[in-house]
Amino acid sequence: MVSRRASRWRRWLWLLAPLGFVLVVWQAAWVARDQALQTLRDEAENELRLSATGLEGHLSRHDYLPELLASRSSVRDFLANPDAHDPMPINLMLDRFRATTDVSDIYLLDHFANTLVASNWHMPNTFIGQNYAFRSYYQDAIAGGLGRFHGLGVQSLERGYYFSAPVYLDDEDDGRPDGVMVVKVLLDAVEESWAEQNAELLVTDQDDIIFMASRPELRMRAMQPLSEEERRALLRTRRYADEPLSAAGIEALDRHRDGSLLVGFNDGPLADQEYLLLNRSLPEFGWEMHILKPKQQVQRAQWQAGLLAGGLYGVVVFAGGFGWQRLRLRREREEFAERERQTLARARDELELNVERRTRDLVDSNRRLSDEIEERRRAEDNLRQTRDELIQATKLAVLGQLAAGINHELNQPLAAIRAYAENARTFLAHQRPDAAGDNLEQIVELTARMAEISAQLRQFSRKSGETLTAVSVAACFDYALRLYQARLNAANVHVERHFAEQEVWVRADLVRLEQVLVNLIGNALQAMGETPDPQLTLSVERRDGEVLIGVADNGPGIAEAHLERLFEPFFTTKSPGSGLGLGLSISSRIIDDLGGRLAAANRPEGGALFTIRLPADGESSARTTLSQQESTPHA
Repeated sequence: MVSRRASRWRRWLWLLAPLGFVLVVWQAAWVARDQALQTLRDEAENELRLSATGLEGHLSRHDYLPELLASRSSVRDFLANPDAHDPMPINLMLDRFRATTDVSDIYLLDHFANTLVASNWHMPNTFIGQNYAFRSYYQDAIAGGLGRFHGLGVQSLERGYYFSAPVYLDDEDDGRPDGVMVVKVLLDAVEESWAEQNAELLVTDQDDIIFMASRPELRMRAMQPLSEEERRALLRTRRYADEPLSAAGIEALDRHRDGSLLVGFNDGPLADQEYLLLNRSLPEFGWEMHILKPKQQVQRAQWQAGLLAGGLYGVVVFAGGFGWQRLRLRREREEFAERERQTLARARDELELNVERRTRDLVDSNRRLSDEIEERRRAEDNLRQTRDELIQATKLAVLGQLAAGINHELNQPLAAIRAYAENARTFLAHQRPDAAGDNLEQIVELTARMAEISAQLRQFSRKSGETLTAVSVAACFDYALRLYQARLNAANVHVERHFAEQEVWVRADLVRLEQVLVNLIGNALQAMGETPDPQLTLSVERRDGEVLIGVADNGPGIAEAHLERLFEPFFTTKSPGSGLGLGLSISSRIIDDLGGRLAAANRPEGGALFTIRLPADGESSARTTLSQQESTPHA
């Protein structure tokens, strides 16, 4: 009876043991799969976040450049009249900015989308002469906004991201732009950094085209097959040139509860395994970033868990059978139990080590992400600090130029003082004290004038809009001519005045306007040094709320090559020792500070013409300040 009962139990054990083994192995593999998928998903999310942040940082650090270049005066001057300017200085400037900012290309489009200048002017595939009216970055910028665009270059066929900004010829942005500044950034460096990761990264645009990928075989392919109508529409935009845009062959195998996908490839280099696919939106660029993590480690974890569970199950079954067979042998059963406890302890320790190792990897990933964010914040702080230092350095440079120019401006009054002093000595020697007294009075007036000129050094460092008054242009001319009276008589210079019948007043600063007129008249006299019949023409004309002040001579004129650089600091055509090249630069800065503009041109009949445009002052301001002007020694 007992033997028959034992035989029945053995048959049941032989039947339940395989079923239990299958159940344990399947359950362990299932649990290990969920844990491995969660770990793989966490790693993919961290890597996707880091990669997306890196891509956004790489592109966003260049979005300021088109606006910066569009605001440069040299670009505006060239765009205002391209035929009258040499494009080579602009080409060289754009090439310097390209090398400094590490971008691919920089180019300027006119109002009709024709490329005028470009950083690659010297390349066979230069953009100069090309028309890009079909590009959306031109359409957005010419409408007054900031353009962004991605696609293949028409000339280079290189993938790039384009930033564009409108170019206005004046500082008022309420009108239609007169041109577009474009900056192109290549994306190869970002893709090269992706190759170091144990994952495949893709970036798709709004048309679901893979624009960037860590695998070159996947670039310029569609996530899903395109219809003929969609393909023709994309070809018309020229965004991807003539690329066939074939399907990437991605096939969804399973969708998880958290939204991630298990995908595979029908063909290509990635067709031999399955991947976990996660997405991340890049709304600033209208893109979506995808990461493909290989499922190999999930399968490896399943095998390891199944084998471990099967081994444990076998050990347990073997231990049970062995204990049941050796129930009466207590010592042997305890030794066997001890061995089993040790085996289980090692398995538990190994499992804890695996969990600790994966937890440490996750913490390291989070730490790298935090370090990346902190590094970006420090870089932004450094950028702002550098920008502030550059603004301060520019102010100091302007003050340095003005200080150097004060010496230049004081030389003319000093020469006049010397002439008056010599004349006074001569008059005293000839017993003419009244004439000598007049000369001494002029010397006193000139010394006071020199003190006023030197006082402008402090005022030049701040805006002078609060101290502007009504100034008589004719009175300023009278002072300047009186300062040069000796030179005018010695050179037999004929002075013509073309003034309005009524006295014209401008809104300006008396001392600084006289300083500019003295400098312009002095330059005109020097230019007519070898002219047989020198003639100085002074004009004042009121037109549309402005006053045009002209100083013209009949000298040899200005060389066309020098017109563009005439107002640059330290640029001079005089012989060494005759000047520092700061007079016209400082005069231009003074007129700009007064709210006007100083321009130079050649007269058709010969000679040079300098024109000052200043805002006219109303009649009420002129009447209220007339008594003050008469009380001063200059106006």
